[in-house]
Amino acid sequence: MPIDVESKLLIVDDLPENLLALDALIRGPSRHVFRAMSGEEALALLLEHEFALAIIDVQMPDLNGFELAEMMRSTERTRHIPIIFVSAAGREMNYAFKGYESGAVDFLQKPLDAHAVNGKVSVFVDLHRHRKALRHEMDALAASHRQQEELVQQLQSAQRELERAVRMRDDFMSMVSHELRTPLNTLYLETQVRKLHLGKGNTAAFAPDRLPAMIERDQRQIQNMVRLIDDMLDVTRMRSGSLSIRPKPTDLAALARGVVEGLAQQAEAAGSRIELHAPGRVDGVWDEFRIEQVLTNLLTNALRYGDAKPVRVAVEQAGGVARMTVRDQGIGVAPEDQERIFEQFERTDDSRRHAAGLGLGLYITREIVRLHGGDIALESRLGEGSEFRVTLPLEAPAQDA
Repeated sequence: MPIDVESKLLIVDDLPENLLALDALIRGPSRHVFRAMSGEEALALLLEHEFALAIIDVQMPDLNGFELAEMMRSTERTRHIPIIFVSAAGREMNYAFKGYESGAVDFLQKPLDAHAVNGKVSVFVDLHRHRKALRHEMDALAASHRQQEELVQQLQSAQRELERAVRMRDDFMSMVSHELRTPLNTLYLETQVRKLHLGKGNTAAFAPDRLPAMIERDQRQIQNMVRLIDDMLDVTRMRSGSLSIRPKPTDLAALARGVVEGLAQQAEAAGSRIELHAPGRVDGVWDEFRIEQVLTNLLTNALRYGDAKPVRVAVEQAGGVARMTVRDQGIGVAPEDQERIFEQFERTDDSRRHAAGLGLGLYITREIVRLHGGDIALESRLGEGSEFRVTLPLEAPAQDA
């Protein structure tokens, strides 16, 4: 594609009338002529502009044309500028040889022939224009190549993300099927056993003293399914940005006492107990249901992986923020896993062996804490247990309408 290139021409002569005459000869469309009356002026212009051609008078005081040319050839910026020497010193061959040794590409003899000057200048101007066009095309090709490489990298990244998403979807469906099948199978077996008893007329299996345990087993399996479904719904809402919080004045200490009491039976079944330290009120403005969900998730994890040892909970206000700490004495989390376990569907190898689940609890917990403008941190060592620390501002940030 043709480009409009302005060619800058430098003429150097110590006589103003020579400069004026040469300027008149070579000036034309897309040509900008710069004049210098000494080698020093020429060097200053050479440092400031990129020239297509330099036409230099040989005989100048102080710095003659040959010396100026040698200085130009010694500098990377100016070494490639074509030089035409102008001389009135006759046609001696040794003079011409010296000019070529200094870097000249041609000679002009005074008095100047207008046609010869214009012809030579046009050749070098055209060469400069072609070089510029070629450089422009090469730059455009290089930019296009870079863009193609970036596009390929983006496509490869998108492909990797898509493959990861497909794997996550497949893994998720597999986990959901497995996790839902466990309570469903238990309920199904329970119904089959009851059907068998009824078929044999064994009503003793349904005696009043046995019904509470039977109902409790059913409730536990139903609650497990409800928990799995709630987790999936919460993740869907988070992905779509529709999970909102409804803050209201809440006593965090009272909320913690309620959660601990509600998990007492689960702690007993795990062979553990929950120790709560909440010496006074911790008042703030939070979504009570969501903060209760945070503490329940953390305590449920602690009971699962706490190695049947006591779990300690502390709730306090300090430095203008509220803090909840949940500490267990169980298997702990390896350093390389401590960031990963807060992501979707992520669990450690040890946690997979110890308990079932979709790997969503900590992800949901972190997102709820962030919606409240808070932060959650984990400190853990393998075999020494884990401590989760939740920090909340005393007032949750306003939600966008």
